Amino acid sequence: MAFPLGLRLYLYATARRARPGGQAAPAGVAERPPGPLIWMPLPAGIPPGLPELIGHLQEAPGADRTVPEMLVTLAGGAAPSLPPDVLVTSAPPQTLPDIRRFLDRWRPDLVVLTGDSLPAALIHEARRAGIAVQWIDAAPPRPGHPKRFPGVLRALLQSLSLIVARDREAARALRRLGAPDSRIEIAGTLHEEPIVLPHVEAEREALATLLRARPVWLVAGLPEAEENLVLEAHRAALRKAHRLLLIAVPHDPARAEGLRVKMEIAQGWSVACRSSDEEPDEEVQAYIADTEGEMGLWYRLAPITYMGGSLSSGARRSPLEPAALGSAIVHGPEHGPHGATFVRLAEARATRPVLSPPELGRAVAELIAPDRAAALAHNAWEASTAGAEATDRLAAMITAALPAAARNEAPAPPSGDRPETEEA
Repeated sequence: MAFPLGLRLYLYATARRARPGGQAAPAGVAERPPGPLIWMPLPAGIPPGLPELIGHLQEAPGADRTVPEMLVTLAGGAAPSLPPDVLVTSAPPQTLPDIRRFLDRWRPDLVVLTGDSLPAALIHEARRAGIAVQWIDAAPPRPGHPKRFPGVLRALLQSLSLIVARDREAARALRRLGAPDSRIEIAGTLHEEPIVLPHVEAEREALATLLRARPVWLVAGLPEAEENLVLEAHRAALRKAHRLLLIAVPHDPARAEGLRVKMEIAQGWSVACRSSDEEPDEEVQAYIADTEGEMGLWYRLAPITYMGGSLSSGARRSPLEPAALGSAIVHGPEHGPHGATFVRLAEARATRPVLSPPELGRAVAELIAPDRAAALAHNAWEASTAGAEATDRLAAMITAALPAAARNEAPAPPSGDRPETEEA
């Protein structure tokens, strides 16, 4: 592969800023495991949906192929939640000698990049070693290749064996930057997959019969700080629909008794509690679902779900839970750790945002109309399943590129006569 002057100068400049040193082996792993190995260097920010993609790659791709091992390196910060059996170690410094030592030790069959930057030393050394490098969930990289190093970005893009763009717009932009058209594919944006929580169908049928098609709304993960505002919203919505039932799932089940007192004394409502084996009969206006592990049941019963915490300190649960089970999503502006998912659903017109308790009450009253709730729920389902489809396509593209996937032995160690590169 050609070694352009601009890239040589860029590697030298970045190497001077890189921290020297090696990397520790993952706990319990003394050497490279046998079989095909995919190296996935993760940036500081972990893209949503990446753990799901790794899980797909670990699934058996067919009788004629070996399941690949996954090696993940972290650029810093806390380790993300990854599937079991993933090998994890620290990232090597971004210098040619350090990257070369890392490749000599682990001998990956494929390198899969994600994020919004292209590590020049890694790409250069992998290609010199004959290792294919893919870039997935690709969008135009953030600024980072100084203009005084001409041709750097073009050289890096042309060194990649596959560029999987997140959409057509990203693909067009990458072509303009020099990416070869023959190596660009479009798979869709990498997202978290739908979360289909389990339930007991006999319980759902019994409660659905008891509710007799009453309008129902659910508060998922209600924190103590929002109890009063949720009660205010329910009181307002009751004026529009007197048979409306609130199912409240406290974030802390220990709050059930205090919440019941608020509802009965301050509001004068008839209240039933799940942990006391009470039922939400026709007279009950609020039902406290304080038993753990039943969220799948409540999402299936409630056509409307408010994401508790999103009007105060942050949503307690993922909106992908109700999205997967057909419950329309209402939420405030505080998204907690689920910000990217809320934004994606909002862009798909799959949620109803609110800013205050009066707005929450009005939103619930309006969404009682079945067609309105159904439209939101349909949009949420489509937006959430799009991520799963992209994950399937990406996994297929990655495994198809594994040169050692049909063998059970690791590739041979690199020979000592590999051409030397100029060290930064």
